[in-house]
Amino acid sequence: MTGSPSVSGNARQFDTSFTNFGGETYSLVYNNDPSATNFFYDAWVYLSSSASNMASLEMDMNQVMANGATVIYGFQCDGYTGTWDYTANGGSLAKPVDKWVHSSAPCNVSNWAADQWHHVQISYSRDNSGNVTYHSVWLDGAEAKINATVFSAFALDWIPALLTNFQVDGNGNGSNTVYLDALTISRW
Repeated sequence: MTGSPSVSGNARQFDTSFTNFGGETYSLVYNNDPSATNFFYDAWVYLSSSASNMASLEMDMNQVMANGATVIYGFQCDGYTGTWDYTANGGSLAKPVDKWVHSSAPCNVSNWAADQWHHVQISYSRDNSGNVTYHSVWLDGAEAKINATVFSAFALDWIPALLTNFQVDGNGNGSNTVYLDALTISRW
């Protein structure tokens, strides 16, 4: 945790070292609410100048539903394709195939200005079968409509929980420092 840089006075610092285009996933179980079907992810992200070799930045959430299936709300700014991407299960509940789907909304994390805060907001919802609708994403106040519904439930036998992931993916070999602050995930 650090007081500078920060929006709230207390930001989380992520130092990631990688080789061969690797990355690191940071996770936190923050609750258990199998009945919530609407979510709004709201966070501030600061890319230090060392983040120029970042490939993608992933901001996910996982939810175990009442039936035991895990819904994965995967969302990333993809530096390889230059799009906002979302995850889908291309298989079945029992035989899942996790895959990224590229939206038509542009995003390239290497184009984000370094050494300043960026406001990221994501709106998504699900039905009781595990179909997720990704509504919109905002980057620094500019909305990009996604409006896509995909099956995203997985039979993973996870414990009941709400979990958030923050993943930093590298481009080649190196290291970078990224900060996350004022993360709020609203649900209803």
